[in-house]
Amino acid sequence: MPLDLNSATIVFDLDGTLVDTAPDLAAAANYVFALMGLAPVSPAELHPFISRGSRAMIEAGLRLHGIAKSEDEVTKLHEQFFPYYKDNIAALSRPFEGVPELLDALLQAGARLAVCTNKYESLSKSLLQQLGLAERFLAVAGRDTFAVCKPDPGHLTGTIALVGGRPDRAVMVGDSEVDIATAVAAAIPSIGVTFGYTTRPVGEFGPSAVIDHYREFLPALARVLAQESWPGAGSGATPPRER
Repeated sequence: MPLDLNSATIVFDLDGTLVDTAPDLAAAANYVFALMGLAPVSPAELHPFISRGSRAMIEAGLRLHGIAKSEDEVTKLHEQFFPYYKDNIAALSRPFEGVPELLDALLQAGARLAVCTNKYESLSKSLLQQLGLAERFLAVAGRDTFAVCKPDPGHLTGTIALVGGRPDRAVMVGDSEVDIATAVAAAIPSIGVTFGYTTRPVGEFGPSAVIDHYREFLPALARVLAQESWPGAGSGATPPRER
């Protein structure tokens, strides 16, 4: 039975969930290091810090170079990061495989789609626009959209409200501990993706289901909806696999 998602709101994290932004984030960090006369840091070395934000990436790169900076000095470096990143936000960043097709399938099933990210709203909208994904989302809520941001549950529930959805008919999709913790705090089920930027397996954070590729998303969503006793979830659904 096809999923009926007319009452559903599916909320996605952005970096590491919808889009592989690591190459452009690493390039922007290395731009800052180059201004200091430092050698570039490999994306692989910066990868574990992406989910913590661009400032954490800069701090990590400095540590790898054996350099200590004050909070104010790091802030000044961080301010140099943003203009470069803004101008090159979609140079190498790409949606993860299967994302456009999945979003279209969810829309065809009647779902409302939104983005809830700790990236700044303007940067998030610019990235989605340049990648041709923006029109699929009714709202994009960044870290500066509300007075709070993830892991505060108000960021997620506020995003759901922006699209006219209901928290008891919503699912959060993310790659990090922050995403899953936000969903738990908001009493909203979640789907964790394994291909993001967390340093620990996303299944350890207690999502309702886990997927390794977006081709697995719709069956996982059906299981989550069945667990939540949503109408239209179909019959005979199996529980989420153990991770």
